Amino acid sequence: MSSLGLQATGAALAAIDRHVPALVDDRVASRLDGKDHTLWGPAAEEEASQRLGWMDLFEDSRELVPQIEGLRAELAAEGISRVVLAGMGGSSLAPEVIAATVGCPLTVLDSTDPEMVGNVLAAGVADTVLVVSSKSGSTVETDSQRRVFEQAFNDAGLDAASRIVVVTDPGSPLEQSAREAGYRRVFTADPTVGGRYSALTAFGLVPTGLAGVDIAALLDDAEETREVLATDDPGNPGLQLGAAMAGTDPLRNKLVFSDEDSGLVGFGGWAEQLIAESTGKDGTGVLPVVVDAGDPETLSAADDLLQIRLVADPEDREAPDANDASDADSVPPLRSEHAVEVFGSLGAQLLLWEFATAVAGRILGINPFDQPDVEAAKTAARGLLDATPKSKRPDTVIGTVEVTGPDDVVNGPAGSPDDLGQVLAAVAQLVPAHGYLAVQAYLDRVGYPELEVLRAALATLSGRPVTFGWGPRFLHSTGQYHKGGTPEGVFLQVTADSDLDLDIPGRPFTFGQLLAAQAAGDASVLREHGRPVVRLHLTERTDGIGQLLRAAHGTQGSDGA
Repeated sequence: MSSLGLQATGAALAAIDRHVPALVDDRVASRLDGKDHTLWGPAAEEEASQRLGWMDLFEDSRELVPQIEGLRAELAAEGISRVVLAGMGGSSLAPEVIAATVGCPLTVLDSTDPEMVGNVLAAGVADTVLVVSSKSGSTVETDSQRRVFEQAFNDAGLDAASRIVVVTDPGSPLEQSAREAGYRRVFTADPTVGGRYSALTAFGLVPTGLAGVDIAALLDDAEETREVLATDDPGNPGLQLGAAMAGTDPLRNKLVFSDEDSGLVGFGGWAEQLIAESTGKDGTGVLPVVVDAGDPETLSAADDLLQIRLVADPEDREAPDANDASDADSVPPLRSEHAVEVFGSLGAQLLLWEFATAVAGRILGINPFDQPDVEAAKTAARGLLDATPKSKRPDTVIGTVEVTGPDDVVNGPAGSPDDLGQVLAAVAQLVPAHGYLAVQAYLDRVGYPELEVLRAALATLSGRPVTFGWGPRFLHSTGQYHKGGTPEGVFLQVTADSDLDLDIPGRPFTFGQLLAAQAAGDASVLREHGRPVVRLHLTERTDGIGQLLRAAHGTQGSDGA
């Protein structure tokens, strides 16, 4: 059974009171449920008319359930129990949340970092099926992952075609090549569902169903919620959440996502892509900032922050024991009065946030279904791969870390910074009064999760919200907001040399070269948009990470601006 609800305070509650009555009068809920493509204005009509399939996908999705379950049984009978998903953006983020929340093992390969790719390969392929997931069928990261796995299957003496399952849009280049190659199964999804809205389509269901998730129950959960969201009623949680996200006055355009025992594992990362890529355009939008409970942003009184707390269903919460000191100690300190608390089961929340994001797009006056700035970084990366440019000299070197960036960062009191702590402090000072800092780490996210401590350390130093993205996957997520959203970001890239590199079969470049081109390409596009970019390049990966972590820990006692 689905559960769903929200509670708003302060500016969020005022936004709901201000906007929901008009949304109800305009029948936005029932019109969205009926796939009315005129909801976002004339400029968005063509795109919207092709992107509303997520509102009535349940019949098509249910037809997939026996096919997926049958394939899973076939694979299990052959001793194939490990599911590896090669996909980027919406093709990987939703499956990762679904599998992790349910507790089913799914290896998500959404990187071109040679160490991460190499480690996934090193775990062995004898018991592995590869799910290749790409809407366009031409995503360079996914194609590269498919190529290296296909070779690994062949090198192990296995029939590669029998170990590869494809999910793509009908008519894509991938569908054609997969059928020609005789891959194990090709699933095509509804092309009227955009990637970031595809959690409950084949893109979300195939990899998770093969991993053991009860996808029929997930669909039941979401479909119950659709009935609630389709109602033109002031109590509609989708209308309320969309109004709170986009209707504060003045706009609180940083949504601080913290999880307080919601039971949804990694949900903020999926919502981050959905919201940032949908709303970050035309110089406006709302930026999700995913943090841990108690991080600096959750305690901030800044007037451009709105707290979004993912919480447990009230019926599932235990009442605190007044005589238990540990319960008393666990009560959070100062809490912002401008907040939304959202609870709900997994399927319910997936549909809720998709619905609310579409509503937010209407309030902001933008098209929530396009991503006009995503292609720019891809084009720049392709150009760099074709040109194979010589690497530029860094502005300064500190230990095993090369630093490139604006003069305020690379020139300290003595002409250059003495240590990385100085650099981090200088980066923090670049963030404007209502700006944000984005840390972008082009490394193995599974191998070096400790790097995420940079986020909270820099939030403390700057007194401003800080996002953390793993490259290149954030290029398919917050990358749209960075270039098309409110022009107030500062960007800290972390890149690294690696002792390991991997060839990409049939390509004239390696994984390492591809990753380097993606980082350099994105940095060049950001600079063209007038965004400050600082690059920290670790010439020795292990030593450089240690140096960076020591610098971050050394700043923890500093006061933010």
